[in-house]
Amino acid sequence: MSVGPVWEVQEDAGATTWSQVRLTFTDGAEVAVVAVVSGGRVCLEEVRARPALSLDDLTVLADWLEGPLAEACGAGEGPVAEGGARRARPGWPRGSEGRWLVAREYRTAQEQGADPVLAVMRATGHSRHGALRLIAGARDAGFLNRRHARPHRC
Repeated sequence: MSVGPVWEVQEDAGATTWSQVRLTFTDGAEVAVVAVVSGGRVCLEEVRARPALSLDDLTVLADWLEGPLAEACGAGEGPVAEGGARRARPGWPRGSEGRWLVAREYRTAQEQGADPVLAVMRATGHSRHGALRLIAGARDAGFLNRRHARPHRC
């Protein structure tokens, strides 16, 4: 893996850094990523892979790159998970209780006129993709209404 800064914007309290990450595997697969590190958080802006990655692979990729990117950009000073340089996620219950809590966060944000997906991201510590997966689980469990009501056809 190679990590190289592309550009950096200095701000009052810190900096936002865009980096290019390249991964080349022994089987010939390649992944190129443009990542942004700001305020101790790592976001993937663009991912190009050959062969293409599945959504699950993208989630794993984001988790795998977070530590090395934060280290390379000097953003690793935040909370650290045991045994690694990744940011620790807040504890979040699994199963039915977790889905119910996701639905509660989602509905509360909607009622306040806020972005419900962002509210779930903040509450759970998951990426946007992870939060959307949790929201889908809450919908499947019946804690949230279906997103699009489909008319019945005769």
